[in-house]
Amino acid sequence: MTEAFGWSRVLVRPTGWASFCGFLGLVLLALLTVADVLLRWLFNLPIDGVDDLTQLTLAVVIASCLPAGLLQGHNITIRFLGMACGRRTTYWLEAFGGLLTLVFYGLMSWQITVLAGEQYNTGNTTIMVMMQTAPFWAVVSIFLALCVLVQAVVLIGHILRAFRGGGAGGIVESDALAIADDAITENKNTRS
Repeated sequence: MTEAFGWSRVLVRPTGWASFCGFLGLVLLALLTVADVLLRWLFNLPIDGVDDLTQLTLAVVIASCLPAGLLQGHNITIRFLGMACGRRTTYWLEAFGGLLTLVFYGLMSWQITVLAGEQYNTGNTTIMVMMQTAPFWAVVSIFLALCVLVQAVVLIGHILRAFRGGGAGGIVESDALAIADDAITENKNTRS
């Protein structure tokens, strides 16, 4: 069962709302696509700019779900090395992975923010309906900045957990980490 501990409790609601808004955006895109297909098929009247809007909105939808995934620990993790080396090593490897993830999202957030600024300065628009692209990239950069904040909290939790040798450490526990802990314990018990 996933529970929020410590600092991450404050981030559960904003990340949940962000992913909910992304879900709504995805539903609206699906409805718009269905309407476009039906109008094209029945009346030969496609909706202009659906492709333009879809490309930009998908970037926002994907970025909106990333903070919640980071907070809940739904990223891909390979734990076989940690399980072979013991619980304490697993915690330190989790902290190292958290640091690399923070660096990755920091760099990505920085570059998307630069892109949004360039899009604004050049007045870049979509091809079909000449819609400004900068607002979409600005929203993506906001979601990625939230990812950096969330991952910083998760990293602090991983570091605290590594120093303590267990416990929540201020992060949202994932079921996968609990399973890994059980596997480490079981592995040690079978060796004894």
